[in-house]
Formats: sequence, C-alpha cells, structure tokens
Amino acid sequence: MAISVNQFRANLKQYVDKSIENHEPLTVSRKNGEAFVVLSLDDYTREQETLYVLSNKSLMGQIEESLLTYQKKSGYTPTEDELNLDGDYE
Repeated sequence: MAISVNQFRANLKQYVDKSIENHEPLTVSRKNGEAFVVLSLDDYTREQETLYVLSNKSLMGQIEESLLTYQKKSGYTPTEDELNLDGDYE
C-alpha cells in the first residue's frame, strides 16, 4: 500500500496499527519524490534474519544439503520414542 505523507500524518495511528496488525509494509511518498517505509519491528527483524541467512554461505549450504537429503529420503529418521507419538511425556 502506498500513501502520501499528508495522508500518513493525518491518520498516523490508523496506518501504523494496520501495518502492524496485517504485517504489511506501508510506503509513504513525499512531495519531492522521496519515500519511506513503515514496518513493524517484528517484520523488520524477520527481514533482517532472512537477509542474514541468505547472505551466509555456510547456512545456505546446510539448507541445500538438508533439502537434498529430504528429497532423497535419506536423512535421519527419528524413532517412535523420539517422536513421542503416544503423547506420553516420560
């Protein structure tokens, strides 16, 4: 969603609440053409974590390896006790 800075200023609380509740970034445009984004802290943190993982070659390698193992169905298979399928927490 994109709005003007005047609309944002006039309804600040409403737009911020909506952005947080719907996990939607809000683009606010200024008269000079510059813009900024309103984003909840939780969503910003998730974005930063995603960027970190995507930029970390070691983590991406582990993810790729896990995906290949999963596709080949050759990964570790937990025992029934490890899965605790009976719901009994001993």
